[in-house]
Amino acid sequence: MARRLHFGPAGKPTTLKSGDYVKAIEVIAGMGLDAIEYEAVRGVRISEAKARAIAEAAERYGVIVSMHAPYFINFASPDKQTVEKSRERLIASVRAASWMNAYAVVFHPGYYKGNSSPEEALQRTIENLRSVDEYIEQQGIKGVWIAPETTGRTAQVGSVEEVVAICRELRHARPAVDWAHIHARSLGKHVVSVDDVVRIVEYIERELGTWAVKPLHTHFSKIGYGEGGEKEHHTLAEGEYGPDWRIVCRAYKNLGIEAVVISESPILEQDALVMKKICEDEG
Repeated sequence: MARRLHFGPAGKPTTLKSGDYVKAIEVIAGMGLDAIEYEAVRGVRISEAKARAIAEAAERYGVIVSMHAPYFINFASPDKQTVEKSRERLIASVRAASWMNAYAVVFHPGYYKGNSSPEEALQRTIENLRSVDEYIEQQGIKGVWIAPETTGRTAQVGSVEEVVAICRELRHARPAVDWAHIHARSLGKHVVSVDDVVRIVEYIERELGTWAVKPLHTHFSKIGYGEGGEKEHHTLAEGEYGPDWRIVCRAYKNLGIEAVVISESPILEQDALVMKKICEDEG
């Protein structure tokens, strides 16, 4: 990872009308992008052979691969069957990630519903994730981290503090920081200044260690929100929505950290290129 900042889409580029992730890697590398997040949000449906072909293509083109696990995960649920299904889905994601050399498996930890408090939901999440952590250890899987994501809705486990708490308790977890989600969850109060972003990154590094920001795995887009937080993602050109990418870019530059930036804009790779150019222009 020679560059400090790495940019790419969440999924195959919108301009790719046909082709698999091997082709997608070739296409984005040709655009000057060097990261991609494999989307398994509807389920992990990839063979070992196809996953290893992705790993080979990524190595050939110098592209960093991450994965987004299925949405249907809730480690905070009091229902044992829900937790077991969540465990199966996350383990399937980890297994596929190990084949394709995806370094981070991003997932939404769970929901507060069914718990007496957010604190109880967090503790239940941590305890239920221990078996996945143990699976990674027992299987001897190297270089794959489960990455709880900062979530955009106030009903979800996934504040910055909660994500850090999860990662602190597990051996094979690293944070996934979605700046749009943090902005939406706070109803527009956070990710509004360079200092705001710097404080969050420094908090993660202070609490978890420098390894957590080498690289810092991040998502970005603009976002709409309502009383419950996140509503929908928007393009960088839609000026009425926040947060402002320039703020995050300047914070990264000021900190001198390495970060993977995954675009979740509706125009995935196009806005990844816009973000890259903005950071290059910032010097």
